[in-house]
Amino acid sequence: MPRNLPQRKSSKASSSKGVAPGNDLDRQSMQFAAPALSLLRSDERRIVIVGARGWIGRTLLALLRAALDSDEFARRVVCFGSAERGIVLDDGTRLDQYALDDLAALPRQPTVLFHLAFLTKDKVAGMEAQAYCAANRALSQTVHDALDRIGVDRLFVASSGAAAFADDPGAAGDLRLYGALKREDEERFAAWARNRAGTCRVAIGRIYSVSGPWMNKHETYALASFILDALAGRPIEVRAPRRVLRSYVAVREVLSVVVCMLLSTDGLAVQCFATGGEPLELGEVAAVVAQVGGAIVSRRPISEPEENRYTGDAAAWTALLARYGMTHLPLDGQVAETAVWLAQKAEES
Repeated sequence: MPRNLPQRKSSKASSSKGVAPGNDLDRQSMQFAAPALSLLRSDERRIVIVGARGWIGRTLLALLRAALDSDEFARRVVCFGSAERGIVLDDGTRLDQYALDDLAALPRQPTVLFHLAFLTKDKVAGMEAQAYCAANRALSQTVHDALDRIGVDRLFVASSGAAAFADDPGAAGDLRLYGALKREDEERFAAWARNRAGTCRVAIGRIYSVSGPWMNKHETYALASFILDALAGRPIEVRAPRRVLRSYVAVREVLSVVVCMLLSTDGLAVQCFATGGEPLELGEVAAVVAQVGGAIVSRRPISEPEENRYTGDAAAWTALLARYGMTHLPLDGQVAETAVWLAQKAEES
C-alpha cells in the first residue's frame, strides 16, 4: 500500500510520481471481485446501463470492459442517458449512449438493467421542487415502462442512504425531498419484481458514501477535497463546526455485490441492502488521507452539539460481502485507489 501520494506542484507543471497505469493497484481498482467476475462471464444476458456517464456508470463500464473481451463487450453492453452522446473509456474503447426515450425500442431479450440515472440532491437548489419531482418521476417511469417490453429479468436500482431520511423532520429539506423520491423508486421497482417473482429479480441498494476512480463533482465530496489537498501538498482542512460521520465503500465493491445478487443461482425477488464501511468522523477521514499521503490535518474545533450522521451498517455490509466470498476494502486502500486516478486526471488537465 503506498504511503505517499504523488504531489502535484501546480496545474501547469505536474510532477506526479504516483503508481503508474498498469500496476497492480490500478488493475485491482478496475476489476470486479472474483465471484462477480465468474458469474458475469458465465452469463449471456444483455447488459443495459441507464445513466452510463455518471460516476457509478463509468465505473461499471470500466469493470465490464476489463471483464469481457472486445467483441463480447460490444455485443452485450448498451448505454442510455439523457441524450445521444459518445462515450470514450480510459482504454480508448468508444461506444454510443442512446437517448433514454429510445430505451423501449430495444429488441426483447433477456437483460440485466442497471438503473443509475437520477437528478441528484445538488440539483434541488437550482430547480422548483415540483419540477424536480416531475423530472425524476418521469425518468423512473420511462425505465419502469420499458422493463417488460425489452425483456429485463434482472434489475439493479441505485437508491440512496437519503431514503432513510425521507420522513426525518430534523433532516435538511433537500435531503428529505431527494430521499422521498428515492424511496418511491424503491417501492415502484420492488413491486415490479414481486409481481414477477420466480422470473425476475431486483437488487435495491441504498448507497451512502463511496470512493474510487471516475469520481465526479469533486467540490461536493469531502473525500475528494481531502485527497486533492494532499495531492497538491496543502494541509487538509476540516471546517465543519459539528461532528460529521461518514462510512465509505469502493464503488467497485458495491457493483461486485450487485452482480452476485442478480446473477447467483438463488435469490429473492427483491433484495435490499445498504452500503456500510466503518463510521468515521471527518477528522478521522482526513487523518486516514493524511496517513496515506503524508499531509497534515487542520480540524476546526467542534462548537455545535448536533451531529451529522450519514452512515450505513458496517457489520451488515461485512456479512453481505462474506455471503458472496468477498471482503471489504478499508478506507486507506480506497484512498489510495482514488488518489491514483485523481492524480492521473490532474496530469491530463
